[in-house]
Amino acid sequence: MSNSLIDIVNITKQYGHIKALHNISLSINKSDFVTIFGANGAGKSTLLKLISLQSRQTSGEINLSGVPYKKLGNAFKRRLGVISHQPFLYENLSAYENLLFYASLYNVKNPKKVVDDLLKRVDLFKRKDDLIRTYSRGMLQRASIIRSLVHNPDIILLDEPYTGLDTVASKVLTSLLKDQLSDSKTIVMVTHDIQVGLELSSKIVIMKKGKVAFNENITDIDKSNFENIYIAQVTDKD
Repeated sequence: MSNSLIDIVNITKQYGHIKALHNISLSINKSDFVTIFGANGAGKSTLLKLISLQSRQTSGEINLSGVPYKKLGNAFKRRLGVISHQPFLYENLSAYENLLFYASLYNVKNPKKVVDDLLKRVDLFKRKDDLIRTYSRGMLQRASIIRSLVHNPDIILLDEPYTGLDTVASKVLTSLLKDQLSDSKTIVMVTHDIQVGLELSSKIVIMKKGKVAFNENITDIDKSNFENIYIAQVTDKD
């Protein structure tokens, strides 16, 4: 019996005359932690937007447990937790107000306790009543991470989540992601941080010019040589 949760089948994404993704196929299993590496412009974020329903492919199909995305209802969106370059937080509300608002959208039970616990986890509880517009970039990113987890999603999609985080906050995020993985969540992360990717992942994907250049389980990768593998995959050989 297949353990595949998300199947990306012959996906192409085109913006005008520019192809961002070229006939990509990729399978993500339930409880996988997939890290996607690649140079800027490789198509990593575009692929993540398709998986998270922020964009639609030009051709090809994405299936969830065998069901095409186009047939999925809004209930599927409730299963997603998305951290992107946009925090999706209201600047003139406090962190607490923002997070309680998102909790209400998802009908989270005991929302104040859930939000309080998450704020404490990322060391923002003492600043919970401060307006979001007063937050530093790192604090904003931590609040955005909580926003994506407040409804306890089982599929978590992260686009460069470590950007703007200091060392302490980065460790907090890594710990949070390990917790999610231990709860059998399925996680897909785009990052440039090779060390973090190797530490957390069950599968590594490297993209180049809109194509999958490398796709291996972490158990089949020589971590000590991965930087050389990465360089070899993203460097033009033409």
